[in-house]
Amino acid sequence: MTNLFTRIKNSITADLHEALDQKEKKNPITLLNQYLRQCEQETEKVRKLVERQHSLIEEFSKENRQAAELAEKRKHQSEIASQAGETGLYEFALSEYQQYTDRASHLSKAVQQAKEQLTGLERKYGEMAHKLKDMQIRRMELMGRENVSNAYNRINKVLDQNSYSEKSFSRFEEIESYLERLEKQVTRSHYRDTIDERIAQLEKELKFEESKSIS
Repeated sequence: MTNLFTRIKNSITADLHEALDQKEKKNPITLLNQYLRQCEQETEKVRKLVERQHSLIEEFSKENRQAAELAEKRKHQSEIASQAGETGLYEFALSEYQQYTDRASHLSKAVQQAKEQLTGLERKYGEMAHKLKDMQIRRMELMGRENVSNAYNRINKVLDQNSYSEKSFSRFEEIESYLERLEKQVTRSHYRDTIDERIAQLEKELKFEESKSIS
């Protein structure tokens, strides 16, 4: 039965990997974005753990200070009770002093251990953050290459009449034809608006040439 479950698990894993490979070939940017989102989520979780560790160190340190202060207080009280001959009070204060002293010692070690753990967490978090940033930069580089590739594909389609679709190429020719018609229309309009002025100028130039030839 175990072997059967193992074969089923391996089969499902193989199918999943194949599906991921096909997805990556089809759209690598989409798959990369998915990986990055997962990495960002994990990095954020570690960041919160680092913050929690800082809080724990503060709590340990606070408890340690309180235990040390109470130990010192009970020590002083036990001395006063001893001087006054209050045996019961002396023994109680001394017992409290020992308990607070042991607690302060234990908390002191806990603070030191928590600080060492924090150092390791911060180092690992820093490594994760750097790797995440490197992957984000690689994604931008890949997107840039993909963008250039898409741009060249579109340019080639426009310039290559054979590979450009009939509808799109027809539209391209239509735009060129429209520009030519617009240019002719503007030229005719210009002549129409300036013909009187131009003819008058030509007549003036002809008369001037005639007067020169006569003289």
